[in-house]
Amino acid sequence: MADVAAAAGVSVTTVSLVLSGKAGSQIPTATQDRVQAASVSLGYRANVVARNLRTQSTDTIGLISDVIVSTPFAGAMIHGAHQAAAATGKLLLIIDTEGDPKVEAAAIDTMHARQVDALIYATMFHRIIESPKGLGECPWVMLDSRTVDAQASWVVPDEGGGAYAATRCLTEAGHRRIGYLSDINHWPADVERLEAYKRALAEAGIAFDPELVAEDQDNPFGGHAAAARLLDLSDRPTALQCYNDRMAMGAYRAARHAGLSIPGDLSVVGFDNQSQIAPYLDPPLTTVQLPHEEMGRWAVKHLTRVLSGDVEGPRQQRMACPLVVRDSVAPPRNGAGSPPRLERERSTAG
Repeated sequence: MADVAAAAGVSVTTVSLVLSGKAGSQIPTATQDRVQAASVSLGYRANVVARNLRTQSTDTIGLISDVIVSTPFAGAMIHGAHQAAAATGKLLLIIDTEGDPKVEAAAIDTMHARQVDALIYATMFHRIIESPKGLGECPWVMLDSRTVDAQASWVVPDEGGGAYAATRCLTEAGHRRIGYLSDINHWPADVERLEAYKRALAEAGIAFDPELVAEDQDNPFGGHAAAARLLDLSDRPTALQCYNDRMAMGAYRAARHAGLSIPGDLSVVGFDNQSQIAPYLDPPLTTVQLPHEEMGRWAVKHLTRVLSGDVEGPRQQRMACPLVVRDSVAPPRNGAGSPPRLERERSTAG
């Protein structure tokens, strides 16, 4: 730093203020530019370890996940978290535990040993869990999972809001017989989406019919099997709302095997807006966007506010899940209802 000061013809204090980003308006812009040019010319690199010892901060946020790092589907959460961290000059340190409790415990110890400023505990899909032990040594937040502990901060998708919008899309198109393909595991996401489906039906004056709910595995094979059962009913549904896009993919196949066209004979709505599925089905799938990137960004911003003292106490956030309208929904062939008054969104995924 003394070498940079000599080269720029300023004091070491001035160099410190400029290179730490604290110069503000008290140091002329020309002087700041001269300091920056000298630091680049001399190859100056700040001693981060020494600065951390002085400030008692590592400018690092730890992210502990189960299998997110190795799962492309939820990588947007890490992308959002990384962007938010970088915007505030913080480093995101990631450990993937592959769902092993022993590895998880060791990961938490490792994060604390490296003196991270805060921790994000992330899961691949929305579920309710107990707060992991050991997180409380620093500010922390749960990402895509939640707990009954009122003192915990978490962010999850608004599953019900997204599913409600999907059902409304179908009822506004004129559908009265709407089947629901449900996940057999009954994760919180499926429970909330199914309840929202029932609520939207009720608001449209449509009685809930349990015969129109088919459970199966949340993959294309399960979607095919569940859709086939519903399409085999004597009074088959004119639309299918699917737990996720993978089940919707199976529903497309079941419709084809039944000799039905989409959306002419059968409308289909998914959930997730999975980039490798929804835009590439034929026709492209109307679905609901999971806000992975927004959730990751919110988690980091929340921790940043906690660290700066702007936020006190826990925060719980349900992130909006917008409907992405494509070409898989149309009025039923009997002509009931009118076309949905929705603006088609251009998919950024495809």
